[in-house]
Amino acid sequence: MKQCIVKLMVQPSRGLIDEKFIVLVQKVPPGFQLTVHALHKCEDGHSWEAFGHYTSNATGTVNVSEDPSLGGTYSGVEQMGLLWSLRPVPGRKPGLRLRKMNVQTPMEVTISVYQGHQTEGFMDQVPLASVVVERWYMAPGIRRILITEDGLTATLFLPPGPGPFPGLLDLWGGEGKLLEYCAALLASYGIASLGLDYLTPKITMETGKLMDKQYFETAYRLLEQHPQVLSSRIAMLGLSLGASMTLKMAVYSQVIKVRLCAVCISGSHVQPIGGSLDDVYVCTIYRNMGKRRTGKNNEMINRDLLLPIPTDPTLKVDVGRLKCPLLLVLGDDDQNWPAQESALDMKQIMEQAGNSHLLTVLSYPNAGHLIEPPYTPHFRASSFNSVQSTETVMTLWGGEMVAHSRAQEDAWRKMLDFLRENLFSGSNPGAAS
Repeated sequence: MKQCIVKLMVQPSRGLIDEKFIVLVQKVPPGFQLTVHALHKCEDGHSWEAFGHYTSNATGTVNVSEDPSLGGTYSGVEQMGLLWSLRPVPGRKPGLRLRKMNVQTPMEVTISVYQGHQTEGFMDQVPLASVVVERWYMAPGIRRILITEDGLTATLFLPPGPGPFPGLLDLWGGEGKLLEYCAALLASYGIASLGLDYLTPKITMETGKLMDKQYFETAYRLLEQHPQVLSSRIAMLGLSLGASMTLKMAVYSQVIKVRLCAVCISGSHVQPIGGSLDDVYVCTIYRNMGKRRTGKNNEMINRDLLLPIPTDPTLKVDVGRLKCPLLLVLGDDDQNWPAQESALDMKQIMEQAGNSHLLTVLSYPNAGHLIEPPYTPHFRASSFNSVQSTETVMTLWGGEMVAHSRAQEDAWRKMLDFLRENLFSGSNPGAAS
């Protein structure tokens, strides 16, 4: 090996987070055992790694997209296993979760080749070759605009070009904070997306009061009235608690007229229909804390908080009144929310109301709660702190790594198709593509 100069190529070395890359190792001896290793240092300073074990072919080549990994953090032919199997390096505290907080910078991953089938001690060795790749949530030309007027805490992402573009209101889950990565990535596909912090906005942090429906309606109006947004083509997307809010606003708000489509990921329609966010927490969650269970590793299981699905119509959104296409995305091993039971009940309600033709359900075996953009590492459990509690608990999300990763990739592709079909059909939205 001292006489060999190993060649490592990763193409494309710069791209969007949902774009696959090819890892090619050349100029090693035939039958040579090597480890392809990925290292990422995230914004909070923690390091993550993934690796696969390979044996070169007769020409001294390994192609990660074609050749099987014989071991490591993933096995088999897995083109993107170096991303979706990322895990904290040994010695880090338990319960970590990898999320991109600053979408204005790329996710940098160092891909390296090491001699032999290694499993640890990578930092103490000199690699045979290394390449740094960049994965972005914002495509070139995307405009990021902070929104603070009218009491909002939000970020608007506009695609390149003059527009006008279809719009989308993005509501993420129950931990709060202004998470921008999904809105930024959707803008990269031609949709003007407004990421909204509805649990920990500045006004809530100052007053201690959770927002009511007027806050969501203010955000919707801002999107609707923006000169580069097609006011008649606006969708909503929600994850977890955000999905609950999406369903409620789409059915009951006189301002948020979601006539085109709504996407709900790992959510439920169970909530007091006349209540506020406070009522959702107090009436639906905190009164049922006795239903919490713990997993075999002492993780908190929350899915029973909303079970059994109530028969009282005042305790769940009447999706039979929905007038737009609805896409439900769920994993059947969701341990945090009864998304599967909720989907079955919503389907029954819509069948009885005669609008079930508007419903599409994507249900994934062995997938958990956190169905994120493609190649996001799977977290069966992680530390979680809800906005209504000062206690940080290890929460069980569910899912099996490979199946969950497959679900994320498939769901993202089908969600984009769903949005294109409903937002772009019959329109010519500026430079969006």
